[in-house]
Amino acid sequence: MQIKEKHWYPWLVVALLWVVALLNYMDRQMLSTMKVAIMGDIRELETAENFGRLMAVFLWIYGLMSPMAGLIADRINRKWLIVGSLGVWSSVTLGMGFATTFGQLYVLRGVMGVSEALYIPAGLALIADYHRGNTRSLAVGIHMTGLYMGQALGGFGATVAHAWSWQLAFQSFGLIGILYSAVLILFLHEKRISDTVPEKSGINRTGIGSVKYSLGMLLGTTSFWVILFYFAAPSFPGWAIKNWLPTLFSESLGIDMSKAGPLSTITIAFSSFPGVIAGGIVADRWILHNLRGRIFTGAIGLSLTIPALLLIGFGNGLISIVGGGILFGIGFGMFDANNMPILCQFVSSRHRAAGYGLMNMTGVFAGAFITSWLGKSTDAGRLGPDLALLAIPVALAVILLLTTLKPLVTDRVDD
Repeated sequence: MQIKEKHWYPWLVVALLWVVALLNYMDRQMLSTMKVAIMGDIRELETAENFGRLMAVFLWIYGLMSPMAGLIADRINRKWLIVGSLGVWSSVTLGMGFATTFGQLYVLRGVMGVSEALYIPAGLALIADYHRGNTRSLAVGIHMTGLYMGQALGGFGATVAHAWSWQLAFQSFGLIGILYSAVLILFLHEKRISDTVPEKSGINRTGIGSVKYSLGMLLGTTSFWVILFYFAAPSFPGWAIKNWLPTLFSESLGIDMSKAGPLSTITIAFSSFPGVIAGGIVADRWILHNLRGRIFTGAIGLSLTIPALLLIGFGNGLISIVGGGILFGIGFGMFDANNMPILCQFVSSRHRAAGYGLMNMTGVFAGAFITSWLGKSTDAGRLGPDLALLAIPVALAVILLLTTLKPLVTDRVDD
């Protein structure tokens, strides 16, 4: 019996990809906490607007690549796509440790956007194919904790930079990712549920015809457009929190960035752990009794982020700001655990990576816009209040989700 046929192997897949998810977010997050250290060598980063440009170029390219990444993941071996993606972005991280100009950092962040975009659609689709029953939300949720751990460890980039150098931080973590890609080559295996589903006659599954068919299936349904908005709306505060919360903590609490970075990222990341696990367990049990169980769980999570944003944006003390961060992490975790599982109720297994790629694109474009906008807000001294305004699109997403999405199955496998 091959290892991938073992009853425990689906959970080993989650464990293997958990580390990839950690590296994915850690490598991109470190930059946000090392601004002060890097600008000592690269003066262009002294303005928040230039720093926002550096963060935003990753998001724009990551967003543009996401649909293509999903279409690719639906058509080639996802194991090798994941291995290649990890190897490239880890090499980019290593290279950032040798950058000496703003232009070099800018180009490397762009390349990182391309390589990192290839991972998430492929990784989540692979997990969904290994976990088809009532373990799907929990499996996705556990995988998401890898993203949160990466976000938390990324906060220590400022600490490493303070103790040694920002160059050493990039070089060390980049090398770790390159070495881990060898582990994936040995132990990660492909599995496609769609390979066991009979093809419908008359459907072109190759070349441009295949791409047109996938996009038509996705964009031709109202439910997918609702899911796109549901995913994009909380991406405004989600990316704002990732990229600007260290700065907000530093300014509002009057502490050095080397302390604000770990405090902010750990607050969000570790509060997301119980949220994402609870969101996975509750949704997997709820869906046994109600097909909208995962939708209801996601809506509850998003609802928690609304008061959280108000506390973070308007708070001026440790309790209110950190308390808001904890509440946001719990709510966003519940939301995160159910994105792919909800998509699986409306989109067949042949198009899920492409569907998630489009979701990633809309979410990241929202993040790129808000990252640049909050850079200007920071320079104008309005970071907190403008962050609180992002509760409005989240409230609209909750209302739309509850009033429109009504799935007919727990797992759609055909077209």
